[in-house]
Amino acid sequence: MTDEVKAKLSEYRDSIDNIDAALIYLLSERFKVTEKVGLFKKKYDLPPADPDREQRQITRLRDLAKSAKLDPDFSEQFINFVIEEVIRNHKKIRKS
Repeated sequence: MTDEVKAKLSEYRDSIDNIDAALIYLLSERFKVTEKVGLFKKKYDLPPADPDREQRQITRLRDLAKSAKLDPDFSEQFINFVIEEVIRNHKKIRKS
């Protein structure tokens, strides 16, 4: 591998690393807000899950994925994973 190829690969990887870091920080911020939602739901005795909202989010994110040229199936799998984690956290908050 030439120095030029190594440098370009390193440049791409640096960009990927920066994006990964941004994703982690964004997820952290999202979960801080969903924790507040969980506490709010506990206070007002609301269920941990909201299937109607979840379905609207899935539909909205699938549409966003299409416009961003990202596989909508991947985006749905990703948001389902996040939703499952949020619901798990809300159930934990409810028990505390």
